[in-house]
Amino acid sequence: MGSPIRIGNLRNPNETMRLAVTIFVGAVVGFFLGVSFPTISLTKMNLPSTLFPSIDLSCIEEKYSGFSPQVLLSAWSSLKGNEQRTEKYVSQETKIWVPTNPRGAESLAPGIIASESDFYLHRLWGLPSEDLLVKPKYLVTFTVGCAQKKNVDAAVKKFSENFTILLFHYDGLTSEWDEFEWSKRAIHMSIQKQTKWWYAKRFLHPDIVAPYEYVFIWDEDLGLEHFDAEKYIKLVKKHGLEISQPGLDPKSGLTWQMTRRRDNSEVHMQTEERPGWCSDPHLPPCASFVEIMAPVFSRDAWRCVWHMIQNDLVHGWGLDFALRNCVEPAHKKIGVVDAQWIVHQGVPSLGNQGQAEGGRAPWEGVRERCHSEWAMFQARMTGAEKAYFEEMGVDPPNSTAH
Repeated sequence: MGSPIRIGNLRNPNETMRLAVTIFVGAVVGFFLGVSFPTISLTKMNLPSTLFPSIDLSCIEEKYSGFSPQVLLSAWSSLKGNEQRTEKYVSQETKIWVPTNPRGAESLAPGIIASESDFYLHRLWGLPSEDLLVKPKYLVTFTVGCAQKKNVDAAVKKFSENFTILLFHYDGLTSEWDEFEWSKRAIHMSIQKQTKWWYAKRFLHPDIVAPYEYVFIWDEDLGLEHFDAEKYIKLVKKHGLEISQPGLDPKSGLTWQMTRRRDNSEVHMQTEERPGWCSDPHLPPCASFVEIMAPVFSRDAWRCVWHMIQNDLVHGWGLDFALRNCVEPAHKKIGVVDAQWIVHQGVPSLGNQGQAEGGRAPWEGVRERCHSEWAMFQARMTGAEKAYFEEMGVDPPNSTAH
């Protein structure tokens, strides 16, 4: 007979026992290692869909993992929370906070802040840097109604392309001005039955008009036949005027002595009024004074004046007596330009926007409010100054509002 076939070598009983113990210890260690680490969710792994084309991974996870989907979701949320806390900690380290930035913009990098604006018109195409062939250096505003179209048209033509033209429409009519070529380049704002000081307070914030060296805030009923805007600016700069107005034709009706045009003079800054009207030759209405019908403000002076305009006092009466608070020395910085003069036509157009009450004409109620606003403004200025000096422990001087 041939030799028997060997199926395998028989191991020593001691070796067999050692192998069994090794397998058991490995299984125990593997178990504890497994429960010591978070379960890896196959459904969260980014595996190619072609790798397991017919296997429902979520089903496998739910059947064979020792944790329910709710437990896994809780663990995942906890992990995300830890990540968010880490991110928050990092962001606090790199957070932008610049206290010297404009209020509300402290969290912005200073290089992105555009704190000022303008009324420059821009195209809808092309490069922004190529939009403006001419960048206007001055701003002129007229508060207008359609009835004064011809007069305003003649006035606007006295201003060169160095001026941005801004019209405030108190009658709500704007398209009627399209017949004028310049109107297509002008800025139009329309709110019915409002005055120029109402408009100025809301639309001429100093940060909006900051690019303009001078701001003209004019009425619609002015005759500019003898006026040249460019020559006017040259005289204002020559004499260092921060607040000014053109001289008024003495024939153009009731005017203050200070604002009357003088012959053979470029500019004047002082005058003589009726006895007892001026307690000090450097105070209004003998000096430091222009009227509110056609004032011109430097950029810096307007920043102060804008803050002085009251929100609810829309006619501006009394404001002219307080302008001297905004420049120093006022009797040398506020003046009337005689060489460039205008005519005040005295058209009561805005007065007709009032309302007839108690048998009175519309303009009567408007005029009554003008006078009452003047008294209110004086009282507010006097009260504010008195409160300031009392807080400082100083006896208040005479009020600058009168």
